[in-house]
Amino acid sequence: MATPQVIAPSRAPSGSPTAGVHHINVRHTTGFTVIGNHLAQHAQLSLTAIGLAAHIQSLPTGARVGIKLLAARFPESEARIAAALRELEAAGYLHRDRVRLADGRVVTRTTSYNQPQAKAPAPPPEQPEPAPSVPPEPQPHPEAATLLTGLRRHAPQLTLSARDISELAPAVATWLARDVHPATVRHALTSDLPPLVRHPAGFVRNRLTALLPPPLPTTPEPPSTAIPLQDCDRCDRVFRAPEPGHCRDCREAEPHRAA
Repeated sequence: MATPQVIAPSRAPSGSPTAGVHHINVRHTTGFTVIGNHLAQHAQLSLTAIGLAAHIQSLPTGARVGIKLLAARFPESEARIAAALRELEAAGYLHRDRVRLADGRVVTRTTSYNQPQAKAPAPPPEQPEPAPSVPPEPQPHPEAATLLTGLRRHAPQLTLSARDISELAPAVATWLARDVHPATVRHALTSDLPPLVRHPAGFVRNRLTALLPPPLPTTPEPPSTAIPLQDCDRCDRVFRAPEPGHCRDCREAEPHRAA
């Protein structure tokens, strides 16, 4: 039986390491990111944190790096990614702070450093909170305010704030001044509601404007021209005639009685 021959691996080129990693480097000209060895070989950071830092440093300015987005991009869980982000913050490679935008929204701003910071910069001062709103003055239209306040009993979707009621009361007062009964106003506001009312105050304001009835006429109504009702003097039957007398049947029967 033939003895199998063992083929020895080829001898390594002179001057190359005999064990461990061997690099074959090609110079990048486009699409590359420079990562410092202080990060790639960091002694305290986990491999997840090092890889996450390299990924974040490769992103363009303005890219979103929220925990949920990163967890959807990579196989690591949200908890593991959150822990890696905290590692990078502690090591000075990352800083996150909350910023209030001009439209009032508060967002998270992430700053990535390709050199570790000895101390993360202090977050910018928060914008002062708006002054608390002053409670509205006593309502000049109490009946209108009461009607608006009670809308939520008939339609919970139309729950209004005190400020909304103060602003909408004059429009309801206009309806009431035009001799519209409060129940009619309430029905106009609460009937045929959509499944979802996102802005109750705007919805009520729109209906008060679009459905406003015209004022009643100021000229007196013309006198009625209807013929009045009379009681027959003979049979007490009710009939229409300008003057009291006999009904038609009794008048027709008079010649027969005379005969």
